[in-house]
Amino acid sequence: MNDPVTLSSGITYDRESIEKWIEAGNSTCPLTNQVLTSLGPIPNHVTRRKIQDWCVENRSHGIERIPTPRVPISSVDASEIIRNIDIAHKKQDGERCRALVAKLKSLAKESERNKRCIANNGAGRALSEAFAAFSVTTTSSFDDNIAVLEETLSALITMFPLDGEAKGYLGSAPPMHCLIWFLSSGDLSRQRNSVLALKELVSSMEDQRKTPNLFFDIEIEAAIEALFKLIKTPICPTSTKASLTIIHHMITSSSTSSSTRQKQVTKLVNLGIVPLLLETLVDSERATCEKALGVLDGIVDSERGREMACLNALTMPVLVKKILRVSNTATEFSVSILHKLCKEEQREDGGVLVEALQVGAFQKLLLLLQLGCVEKTKERVSELLKMLNLHRSKVECVDPMDNFRDLKRPF
Repeated sequence: MNDPVTLSSGITYDRESIEKWIEAGNSTCPLTNQVLTSLGPIPNHVTRRKIQDWCVENRSHGIERIPTPRVPISSVDASEIIRNIDIAHKKQDGERCRALVAKLKSLAKESERNKRCIANNGAGRALSEAFAAFSVTTTSSFDDNIAVLEETLSALITMFPLDGEAKGYLGSAPPMHCLIWFLSSGDLSRQRNSVLALKELVSSMEDQRKTPNLFFDIEIEAAIEALFKLIKTPICPTSTKASLTIIHHMITSSSTSSSTRQKQVTKLVNLGIVPLLLETLVDSERATCEKALGVLDGIVDSERGREMACLNALTMPVLVKKILRVSNTATEFSVSILHKLCKEEQREDGGVLVEALQVGAFQKLLLLLQLGCVEKTKERVSELLKMLNLHRSKVECVDPMDNFRDLKRPF
């Protein structure tokens, strides 16, 4: 136990464990099965002090004294702070609002229990509304509100995922301008928080394609260069994945016109997105790899994107390596990219088809076909094998066992 508490049944439990039990819908004591007259656990200070004394006595064995736990925030206290935040932002009292938001964020960081309590009392909505309110300013007053906007955004990202009302406030015009401005600034904390907020909005748009936020698509175009820089010079893995998610939405979203998507892809290609993605793919963990492949799959839909991919020496080795090595999603994206590149190959010498053969694409695709995959991928694999088969004579095939022909083997 770290934080012993006693129920109305008289039995003492660790706070985190018993709160999970109660939050799961149980209203009885786990040990006695007695119906609880109150669901609010009471701190057991005597037991907690005994635990701390025991830790001190045994510190020679490497045991550290547990700190005295703070009393968790109640729903009443959380609601009161949130109500005061609403009052402060409506009065445009930046200093008061900033202090309240900082207090709320500090309480949320103390424990997961506090965070859930605060979120369940509508903190996401209140913080999004406050951020929107302080974003609606003139140029002269914007600088005065930067501090409260930063603090509010920092607290807001701890409340993810947001509900529809909160996303509605955050996705309106003034907050979007502010998020893009933060993203383009040189401050790392601002960049990280803003890219995570934009990713949260992108997630909601992908879930609700019937009601696309067209203003978001217009605004996000201004952030292309900033997103590119976040991938090129990473702040942290989370911001890198968020940047890739946003870019993937930009270039594949059905809510964006074809001409707009084409402009965005062209700008990204001119910035150098293709070599950057390939370098990222060389040594990246699963989630980053899947997102980078997803972006590359969207990029090679354009002629310019395919041209740059075909010219890069890493393209074929990296794509073939990712097949059956990372995940089903990565394999499907890799096959899709290979298919798009190979079917447009018109050079007499075979070009990328020969390159793919040289790095073992034919064998990898045959294996994939044998192991099984989704129908769309299977069709692409079949077409790729037919295209590759036409150029197999141009590639010297060596039996890997030839090198061991003279060895004596017991089989």
